[in-house]
Amino acid sequence: MAPRPNSPAARDVAYHVHPFTNARKHETEGPLIIASGDGVRVTDDSGKTYIEGMAGLWCANLGFGEERLVRAAEQQLRTLPYYHAFAHKTPAITVELAERLAESLPMAHPHILFANSGSEANDTALKLVWYYWNARGRPQKKKILSRIKAYHGVTIASGSLTGLPYAHEGFDLPIDRIVHAACPHHYRFAEPDESEEAFAERLAGELEEQILDEGPETIGAMIGEPLMGAGGVIAPPPGYWDKVQAVLAKYDILLIADEVICGFGRLGDRFGTQTYGLRPDIMTMAKGLSSAYQPISAIALSDEVYQGVADGSAAHGILGHGYTYSGHPVAAAVANETLKIYDEMLPEQRVRELAPRLQDGLRQFADHPLVGEVRGRGLIAAVEPVANKDTRDPFEPAGRVGGYLDQRCRAHGLILRNIKDVLAFCPPMVIEPEEIDTMVEIFGRALDETHAWARSEGLLAA
Repeated sequence: MAPRPNSPAARDVAYHVHPFTNARKHETEGPLIIASGDGVRVTDDSGKTYIEGMAGLWCANLGFGEERLVRAAEQQLRTLPYYHAFAHKTPAITVELAERLAESLPMAHPHILFANSGSEANDTALKLVWYYWNARGRPQKKKILSRIKAYHGVTIASGSLTGLPYAHEGFDLPIDRIVHAACPHHYRFAEPDESEEAFAERLAGELEEQILDEGPETIGAMIGEPLMGAGGVIAPPPGYWDKVQAVLAKYDILLIADEVICGFGRLGDRFGTQTYGLRPDIMTMAKGLSSAYQPISAIALSDEVYQGVADGSAAHGILGHGYTYSGHPVAAAVANETLKIYDEMLPEQRVRELAPRLQDGLRQFADHPLVGEVRGRGLIAAVEPVANKDTRDPFEPAGRVGGYLDQRCRAHGLILRNIKDVLAFCPPMVIEPEEIDTMVEIFGRALDETHAWARSEGLLAA
């Protein structure tokens, strides 16, 4: 249905270009306009309320309407609404945030550089890898390993690191020096009867072969999400990261841990790095750093990497990188208060308590005739419908069934995100047990409705 003339939806179509949206389809369907939020719920401009089962975009960890964050922003706006961190200057609150964040990280003496988004953080990490190896006199180590189905952002560099076709098609990406390794999704990519352990061993072996083919002396770093988020909520098989890190260490390749989604308690530890035993040289963070109340991201460098970067800045006379809003005082104040709240509420402990409610609740649908796999960890999960449970055949065209299921969830008051035919869950970490139960109940109802529709459309295998 086309938006009503002169309505907010019609004005949106007329003036607003939406990210991650089919622009032509949007012209006829228009937007869902969200007017307010409270706790784990948001309300649209018609007054309908929804459980926000994705915490916005994997980010509103503390839900909507946390007054302490509102007060932190207001106080900083009155004290110092803007200043920068260029040329030896800095807002006082940015120093406080850098120290508090560094002390929370599973790294020895990390050094923090701020940016504004996860994309910028990963773009910066890539640049600093290049800068580091130049400073260390090894300018040939410039290739960056990423993975198929990884999501690391959409700038030219971070979009190249992303291993999903939509980030490349039409944009002339990826750029050179980016190499994509295999995706660690056992359900989709394991060989028949291959155990998770054998799958992890095979992927590590294939990674080493890829490194040898490219030339170890040309590879500077590998970037990876501890658990892959926007690629479909893909948890690595046991032992995967240990085996991968052994290969990287063998060839002196840095590890960048992309904690943009996994960080700040989401998986049941303060960082996904701890959940899966990563030992990163660089960590990138965003989203939960401010519970998305302000745009801010961070890049943490190990002391070894920092020393190389500092030597490079001395050689060149300046570190020629940064943003007008790096460490913006209002964003820093909100992020600092967010970290204080995390230290008080211990989100990782809360997630460990709540996770069985979500994971077990969704796994009851594993035998549903429409469901191929239920997966996840902590307070992040996914359900993947398939056309044939026995053969695991996906639906064609991809996204039609997932889109319908997403619409049925929304009709019943639950906002999720369909990643083609995968439905992702990532609720705010302040969600209550009974709200998880409501979310699961709504999803089950929508799943049954979608199954009936898919059968009527002849989309299921006979």
